[in-house]
Amino acid sequence: MSVLIKPIITEKMTADSELFNRYGFYVDPKANKLEIKDAVEATYGVSVEKVRTMNYGPTRKSRYTKTGIQHGKTNAMKKAIVDVAEGDIIDFYSNL
Repeated sequence: MSVLIKPIITEKMTADSELFNRYGFYVDPKANKLEIKDAVEATYGVSVEKVRTMNYGPTRKSRYTKTGIQHGKTNAMKKAIVDVAEGDIIDFYSNL
């Protein structure tokens, strides 16, 4: 099971990482905080102090087409905000 799906790279998360050493990740919905902590430490080689998680439900969407109204919903997701120790940084752009 891959716990970390992808990092969250937004303007807000970039500011948090620079000011507070916080990084965001989309994670597997079944993963708990200990699994997330171990995965971040193993993948990026940093020491994690705190993990906060949020579950987001699917968002309902509808659109108008020639054949009528189509209803659907987006996928449910889970986010994790990880605080790393002082002095440790995660560079998402190092592998490019």
